Amino acid sequence: MPNIRYFLGGNTPAGFYSLYHQLSDADRLRALYIIKGGPGSGKSTLMRRVERHAQAAGLETQQVLCSGDPDSLDALILPQLGAALVDGTAPQGVVS
Repeated sequence: MPNIRYFLGGNTPAGFYSLYHQLSDADRLRALYIIKGGPGSGKSTLMRRVERHAQAAGLETQQVLCSGDPDSLDALILPQLGAALVDGTAPQGVVS
């Protein structure tokens, strides 16, 4: 299955532009897991491990990359399961 990678926010001359509200669409998600922790606590590592297991099971995965650090994940979406793991630590604030 394909691994899709994209950004849902970015810094612009007018400030930060966010499309994170689209993650919490109740019609798309049955389960939303919010992960909080300080820098380096393993949030992205946990999401990448879940992603590897999902891909091994033949599921599509979608990575939402952090606009400030593309090596970090802001979210992992598993569309076939209707589930997402989301970094809920500021500044993302992806769930409102």
